Amino acid sequence: MATLSANGVGSGLDVNSLVTQLVAADRAGPDARIARQETSLTVQLSGIGTLKGALSAFSTAVNPLKDATAFSARTVSVGNEDVLTATVDKTAATGNYGVEVVALAQAHQLASTAYLAGSSAVVGTGTLLISQGASSFNVLIDSSNNTLAGIRDAINKASGNTGVQATLINEAGGTRLVLSSTQTGAASAITVAQSGGDGGLSALVYDPNGTKNLTELRAAQDSHIKVAGFDHYSTTNTVSDAIDGVTLNLKSALPGTTVSVGIANDQATIVNRVQTFVAEYNKLQKAFAGLRSFDSNTGKTGPLFGDALLRQNEDQVRQDLSNPVAGLTGNYTTLASIGVTKQIDGTLSLDTTKLTAALNNGNGAVAAIFGSDNGIAARLSRHIDAQLASGATFDFRNQSLQKGLKDVATKKADLDTRMAAAQARYQKQYSALDSMLANLQHTSNFLTTQLANLPKLVVGGG
Repeated sequence: MATLSANGVGSGLDVNSLVTQLVAADRAGPDARIARQETSLTVQLSGIGTLKGALSAFSTAVNPLKDATAFSARTVSVGNEDVLTATVDKTAATGNYGVEVVALAQAHQLASTAYLAGSSAVVGTGTLLISQGASSFNVLIDSSNNTLAGIRDAINKASGNTGVQATLINEAGGTRLVLSSTQTGAASAITVAQSGGDGGLSALVYDPNGTKNLTELRAAQDSHIKVAGFDHYSTTNTVSDAIDGVTLNLKSALPGTTVSVGIANDQATIVNRVQTFVAEYNKLQKAFAGLRSFDSNTGKTGPLFGDALLRQNEDQVRQDLSNPVAGLTGNYTTLASIGVTKQIDGTLSLDTTKLTAALNNGNGAVAAIFGSDNGIAARLSRHIDAQLASGATFDFRNQSLQKGLKDVATKKADLDTRMAAAQARYQKQYSALDSMLANLQHTSNFLTTQLANLPKLVVGGG
């Protein structure tokens, strides 16, 4: 006889699998929408970061060009670098100068007589008054430090010491105390006086106009040069106030000999600065192109394809580059006029020959095109700095995107909560169904058994 049957756990029904599939089906749609939103926000955030970084890097290259003196670079040449070397800044006027080094600046140096007993030789007690130019300090010498070594240490450690260095020199005749000024120039000469004590310190007295118990090893002396025949003195051998914008580093005296110092425009440096500007702009342009890109074959787009902020910045930079500089007249008023031209792909190229001609003939036009108040560098900097300023466009956009990502995180959490509730609901419903099916299975088995035990009917008779 046929039997009644039903599948289940009690019934053959796989409740967990069914619940999992139902929850997954419920979750698929919202999950996909949230994922698309999160991806879009993340891609935009990355794109905005790339755009901001590219503009910031370009701004770093542009800012130094806002000052017209950036295009006033100078070079200097010196006829005899054994006598002197020179450096120049952008304020130096071009020209040639004859410089004669008559004397070098020297630091004053004095030495005592030789003491046969060496560093432990007793000199005396009292107070030393040591002067260096207009400054002076006292050194107290008593029985604890009255030797050459003790006096040396006392001078070097004196709290008021303004720049006198004491040392001991050992030679065949004994040991000498040597005092050296740490500063060159006639104004830093050393004098030594003494008072009190046992009078032994009088051996160290030195007065250029009186007692000279110390020997002058080296005179205190200013440097002396002649520029174009005119005398100039300095307390050091680094002379920065003889020729405007020029620093002379004196190395040796050569009286009677004039050394040439030539100052010229440094066109190589200026050309290099324009080349750097062009290269940095091309990097920015490539960043623009990548962010707004669209591949018609694959349909793939850049992270800021169609983005208004990208378009606004790109358009403004192009206008700043192409508009003539107000106030300029003649042949040189635009970037193109000095050899910087736009290519088909939006990048710039530089004709160095044309730029050099503009530097030679433009009367400062190159500097004005970039560095005047309305110059290209000033215009670009004003625009870019305004965009990148704290609380400005980029900050606002970043905050908006970050808020969007926080909203996405909230939506994810809400969806997890809803799906957990759905899973519990489905679990309860299908567990109840499983129980019902189990009961039906039990009833089916019972009926089958009862039917099998009924007496068989016999058809016909005998």
